[in-house]
Amino acid sequence: MCAKKKEKLYAVVDIETTGGMSNRDRITEIAIIVTNGRSVIKSFTSLINPERSIPPEITRITGITNDMVSDAPKFYEVAKEIVEHTNDCIFVAHNVSFDYNFIRNEFASLGYTYTKRQLCTVKLSRKTFPGLKSYALGNLIKHFGIEVNARHRAFDDAYATTELLGRILSLENAEETATDIVNKGLKESKLPVGISLEKLHSLPETPGVYYMLNAYNRIIYIGKSINIKARMMQHFGAGTRKAERMLSQVAEIDCVETGHELLAIIHESYEIKKHLPEINKIQRTSDYPFAVSQFMDDDGYLNFVAHKSSDKKFPQQNILSYFGSLASAKGAISNLRAEFILCESKIGAASKGKLPCIYRSMSECLGACTGEESAEDYNVRAQLAISSIDRIFEKDFFIVTAGRNTDEKGLILIENGLCHGFGYISVENMSYGIEEMKEVINYKTPNFELNRLIRSYLATKNDFKILPI
Repeated sequence: MCAKKKEKLYAVVDIETTGGMSNRDRITEIAIIVTNGRSVIKSFTSLINPERSIPPEITRITGITNDMVSDAPKFYEVAKEIVEHTNDCIFVAHNVSFDYNFIRNEFASLGYTYTKRQLCTVKLSRKTFPGLKSYALGNLIKHFGIEVNARHRAFDDAYATTELLGRILSLENAEETATDIVNKGLKESKLPVGISLEKLHSLPETPGVYYMLNAYNRIIYIGKSINIKARMMQHFGAGTRKAERMLSQVAEIDCVETGHELLAIIHESYEIKKHLPEINKIQRTSDYPFAVSQFMDDDGYLNFVAHKSSDKKFPQQNILSYFGSLASAKGAISNLRAEFILCESKIGAASKGKLPCIYRSMSECLGACTGEESAEDYNVRAQLAISSIDRIFEKDFFIVTAGRNTDEKGLILIENGLCHGFGYISVENMSYGIEEMKEVINYKTPNFELNRLIRSYLATKNDFKILPI
């Protein structure tokens, strides 16, 4: 006998809040109605104490006052009810990202990861009833004659959304349309062998780094995102020839949560340099067609050379920095020569045996070209030149970010002008001394590109703190 197909359940959710910012405002009321699309299975509703004042303009819209929520349970006191009422359900809301992000952030503040498949009834209504003037809930209530007592209260809006969902699902092919929205247009049959919709939906909706592996368990692509699940869904739903060629090689996916966007940027950079994935290399060559590399000549002197990024003669691990043009790569080497008194014969110029370079007679070369300066002495300055390529920051400091949970913080060490790595520290240990804090850092070799990315992030974002050393 065939197993009975499990009934699909929908948890229709509506919340009222102190404002529109899910990372700042709080929930004041929640309602959940569980339905199979035909009838209501169960429901839950509660006012919630937001632990802050409700702005007057919000009260005018919702009718919820500070007095009404003063004795209401706090979110953590209703969290179990929310989990139980949405368990094994598709999370449904009108403009689902609003309600879902608020609830997900509330759970995150408790150290709990809340992840659900989501269905937006705005999107579903647009696909099912094209041509309406507005798909706002109030307009749809009027259009379909849905009776509600109190708009902008959680239960009444959830009830209206439940009625709307039921009417849509009663139509032919509507359930397939809803499933298509939940799965972001992805079809199980179109995914690579070994990659299922269930696996994609189980990915975390947090910042981190993700990996694509081939059938030989070799990493072929590494990426980063503030929402691993959403980005991976985008990859598999892209539909372009380029994306299809890449995904045809994928047999497995994996990810690492970092807790913060900047930590994801840093970890991705380290991982790409460690694993050298083929697809990342191809993209890098396209974005930065030229590079500066170091190599040791037969006499033991460090040399610098500008070249095409795709030139196989220069190993990836020897590349110091990438450039958009050959002129800018050569210009960088020329600046190093002048600043660190490097020899012309060691910066890409053709060797003239032991003949002096053009700068020897000007006292701008100490004789590496003629053997008068030893490789040991010369390489001290060459190493300083390598460090200067990467050096971006003038002061030493920690960058403090959110961690992977509420009990920890992320720490990024900037020292001697460079990023030296990152780690995690418990919140209670943030009072440690500088040396103790350095012990949590996973040290890595600095690189120019990463320091440039960090500098750009610090200049454009404000979701971190600077702790001077």
